[in-house]
Amino acid sequence: MNDIHSFHPMNTPAPLSLPSGSCLVDTHCHLDMADYQADLAEVIAAANRSGVTKIITIGIDLASSRQAVELAAQHECVYAAVGIHPHDADKAGDETTFRQLSELAAAPKVVGFGEIGLDYAKNYSPKEAQLRVFARQLELAQELRLPLILHDRDAHEDCLRLLREKGPFPQGGVMHCFSGGQELAEQVLELGFYLSIPGIVTFPKAESLREVVRRLPLDRLLLETDGPFLAPVPFRGKCCRPEYLLHTAAAVAALRGVSLAELADQTSRNAEKLFALPA
Repeated sequence: MNDIHSFHPMNTPAPLSLPSGSCLVDTHCHLDMADYQADLAEVIAAANRSGVTKIITIGIDLASSRQAVELAAQHECVYAAVGIHPHDADKAGDETTFRQLSELAAAPKVVGFGEIGLDYAKNYSPKEAQLRVFARQLELAQELRLPLILHDRDAHEDCLRLLREKGPFPQGGVMHCFSGGQELAEQVLELGFYLSIPGIVTFPKAESLREVVRRLPLDRLLLETDGPFLAPVPFRGKCCRPEYLLHTAAAVAALRGVSLAELADQTSRNAEKLFALPA
């Protein structure tokens, strides 16, 4: 078993930087959140300087989905996804909500449908509402021909069941912020989806996730910050900025025994393929 200190980002020679010609894609960030608003332009500029050349900003309700679309229009490197997070399922209302999501999804640079799914850890919305809204959004994503961006926390059985019942999904999808074990990873892969690895992979107690990363096919692996949450070591506890994706990438590359350039290039190709991003 690899020791965490063998790949820990803090042991990477400073300053950590991507090789010339390589880039990264942050496939999941919440740029509309208050943590970024004081210096959003600099947050995006710093990401670009670090080699993070594309950022997908994620909707979690109608308001944030609308903001995601606006941010994508304002910033060349930003793309958008729209959807209703399970925490907000009980606020989704009637079919009007889904009609508005469809209208937002038609905007330029909308590349995914999400963040959608189930969360039984928090249960901020009743389970029945979560299941109803998730199922309807799976149908809507199929109609819109957009890849899924999935949230699954302590709801593996129901999440996988609905994906199988409502599938197949020709545009594919990703289980975002993956932190499950090998069994769940294999079931997600069997559905044809990707797994997106967050900064959690650098946390000392995340050995089960590191084992998944060691075994995950490189052509099914994506990277994300889930910013402003889950900043990787050595920034843990701080607002997670897209530029920090470089530290997650370095950890994943070391776990896989590949160069940072190879890891960056492959995960960027994966993101471009799933979300139909320009190369």
